[in-house]
Amino acid sequence: MAETPPEHDDSDPWLPEVQPDSYGISAELVRKVAKALAAGKERKVHRLVIDLHEADLADLLEHLDRDDRPRLIEFLGNDFDLEVLTHLDSSLREELIEAMEPRQLADSLSDMDSDDAVDIFEDLDEDAQREVLEALPRADRLVLEESLSFPEDSAGRIMQRELLAVPSSWTVGQTIDYMRAAKDLPDDFYDLYIVDPKHQPIGFVPLSRAMRTKRPVPLTDIMTDDMKVVPIEMDQEEVAYLFRQYGLVSAPVVDPGGRLVGVVTVDDVVHIIDEEAEEDLLKLAGVKETDLYSAVLDTTRSRFSWLLINLFTAVAASIVIAVFEETIERVVALAVLMPIVASMGGNAGTQTLTVAVRALAMRDLSAGNAWRFVGKEVLVGLANGLMFAVLAGALAWLWFDAPMIGVIIGAAMVINLVVAALSGALVPLGLEKLGVDPAVASSVLLTTVTDVIGFFAFLGLATVFLL
Repeated sequence: MAETPPEHDDSDPWLPEVQPDSYGISAELVRKVAKALAAGKERKVHRLVIDLHEADLADLLEHLDRDDRPRLIEFLGNDFDLEVLTHLDSSLREELIEAMEPRQLADSLSDMDSDDAVDIFEDLDEDAQREVLEALPRADRLVLEESLSFPEDSAGRIMQRELLAVPSSWTVGQTIDYMRAAKDLPDDFYDLYIVDPKHQPIGFVPLSRAMRTKRPVPLTDIMTDDMKVVPIEMDQEEVAYLFRQYGLVSAPVVDPGGRLVGVVTVDDVVHIIDEEAEEDLLKLAGVKETDLYSAVLDTTRSRFSWLLINLFTAVAASIVIAVFEETIERVVALAVLMPIVASMGGNAGTQTLTVAVRALAMRDLSAGNAWRFVGKEVLVGLANGLMFAVLAGALAWLWFDAPMIGVIIGAAMVINLVVAALSGALVPLGLEKLGVDPAVASSVLLTTVTDVIGFFAFLGLATVFLL
């Protein structure tokens, strides 16, 4: 019987390794690319990365060393798609843009969708912007200049100018013929917009609906006129809420006169939601922006001011402790147990605070249900306070063989957890009412309240009942 020949392995060790059930890049690919870059093997680098998706190539750039990133772009040359930069961390994007020639940037921006071009262009410094604008065709230059005239984080900054808008008098057949012949349509789009003679949108037709309808049917017969329209100066957070609330895949953008000027698509909104969630998370920790790729000095400088504020709040808690200095000297066990009360209050308050800030950002928490939320959190704080009062009280009793100390820490635990829950709910609600971003200042105020109340309740009760 003839032996079955071994299967031929036609895999190329230079090509990216892709697992069938995984996405992204592997550590092995990063290692291979770094090694090829160090050896100056341009052709090997090219073969390793040429088939990567733009987002995966962006991940690869983020994993490479600082010196290897511009070298990879140089090796790819004209094969480097500038859209990769839109997937990069903002600080890293600025670093790579600075290393590119204005002419190369201008050529790439001309070939990109307008929203992606604006996203990259606005990160350039003024000198680089001027050089790129001079190298751009007049039409592209006007688009960029106009987009930058809109407020930052507005719909005008994130909208795409390329869209499909057709007269209300057209039929499905005329529209299909136009789509086949037109050369300036976006690469991907989901809806076609019906406009009146003033170029104001009066409805839209999903592309799938148009493709399933017979050619003679007028577009107005199949259009949806219940359309969510985005004003050009609407904040991007409002745009994201609109998409999430109504399940949109695209929405028309209109100028103050109601004329259709652009479209926001769901891929842009995904980035906005990611940015807004990241921004809220960083603000809660007192960090202005992601500094994973920033220099040590820049990161230190950006975090110093927040830590300085925390220093003053810690002094406030220390002043409370100093007031009860005599009590602590006479009952040393109090010094050992104090951190337990403050820590439990801080952690419990942070839980409520995180829920409140996120609910405010998602518009799930408003004046209509605010007091119901506050009441629920107070009850949760009371319930947890009672349970942990028993645990902490029993621990203190056994530890120091002093029943009264157990009772005191238990009572302080209940007080601080209730106050922590109340503060965690009321602080962000109050800041929102005052027009202050709750994500920015809530954590500092909460920490101060829980530390001060926790120490005051514990040491105050000890002073009354032990001395």
